[in-house]
Amino acid sequence: MPKITTFLTFDHQAEEAAQLYTSVFKNSKIVTSTRYGDAGPGPKGSLMSATLSLDGQELLLLNGGPSFQFSPAFSLFVSCETQAEVDEYWEKLSAGGREVQCGWLTDKFGVSWQIIPSILGRLLADQDRAKAGRVMKAMMKMVKIDIRALEDAARG
Repeated sequence: MPKITTFLTFDHQAEEAAQLYTSVFKNSKIVTSTRYGDAGPGPKGSLMSATLSLDGQELLLLNGGPSFQFSPAFSLFVSCETQAEVDEYWEKLSAGGREVQCGWLTDKFGVSWQIIPSILGRLLADQDRAKAGRVMKAMMKMVKIDIRALEDAARG
């Protein structure tokens, strides 16, 4: 186990989330899972926790009850190389959730994700500050990030 691992606490949807997340990302799997026994606090046999490997990134999921809620102050950042990759992750993770702005979405469990093409960071860091400013202005108008529109903005 890595020294630092992302730990997400769900009300009761950790098993469904584990299945969704491992289906969305290639090279992903549920590594381990534990189930509640007689001592609870969850129903006997229901998932207590699961360790996932999402394309090499480890996540721990726990069913901890209704007192835990997610906030956009914490998000999972997915770096994408192509528009097809952005579109695929966006479609799968936003299903049943909510599209926000600037590449952010909230999935059906309330977890916030940033689906961001790597070119965005490169364009925003461009030495030509006018170019970077046009890209920022274009990005601020987007919900899902559109690579072609970013490139068009960069060209002016």
